[in-house]
Amino acid sequence: MLLALISDIHSNLEALEAVWDEIKDADAFLCMGDLVGYGASPNEVVDFVRKVMKKRIFLCVRGNHDNAIAFGADWSFNPYARQAVRWHQRVMTSENLEFLRRLPVRQLFTDDTGRSYLLIHGSPRAPLDEYLFPWLPESEFRVVLSYVRQDDLLLGHTHVPMLKEIDGRRIINPGSIGQPRDGDWRASYALLDTETKELTFHRVEYDVEESARKIIEAGLPRFLAERLFQGL
Repeated sequence: MLLALISDIHSNLEALEAVWDEIKDADAFLCMGDLVGYGASPNEVVDFVRKVMKKRIFLCVRGNHDNAIAFGADWSFNPYARQAVRWHQRVMTSENLEFLRRLPVRQLFTDDTGRSYLLIHGSPRAPLDEYLFPWLPESEFRVVLSYVRQDDLLLGHTHVPMLKEIDGRRIINPGSIGQPRDGDWRASYALLDTETKELTFHRVEYDVEESARKIIEAGLPRFLAERLFQGL
């Protein structure tokens, strides 16, 4: 069984479509949240995901931007992100906002070998908000895993790809499709072969100029467009 691990699309349709061309033959798709926020194509991204969910195994949890847009919980956001939240709330359809509200904060998945996974955006301690960066000490990840009964923990939020293996268990972050922040502007995702247990990280180029143009034309902060080219 081939699992496609994705996260943090952030209303970037061009990046999502480029990644989809590479992962569409996977057996299941596990998304760690933040379908929307920052970018200029929120309805298109949510419509895309809703359509796939009707035909394929596609699990998705709610991220902090999904939550802020769906429920108005943007008090901790910086001014750029807050402006994007308000814009999203104005332009998104009522059906797509309701879809975001219904997304669970946690999801469980079991693959064909019986290995179990917990999907979450931030961490088990703070599902929407905690950042688990790869440079944290191993002791911190051991504490995090103490909150998890499943074999592996899948998360997002940092926009930085990560694999931590501790006593046969894994913490995996596939990085961000729509707004990477590890210095590489290309869309990031991961593939997991359940038979061999091999995890591979991948990057794919997309029409970043078009994504940036849409942000500027929408009247969103120019900074949100410019950072796409830098992967920061």
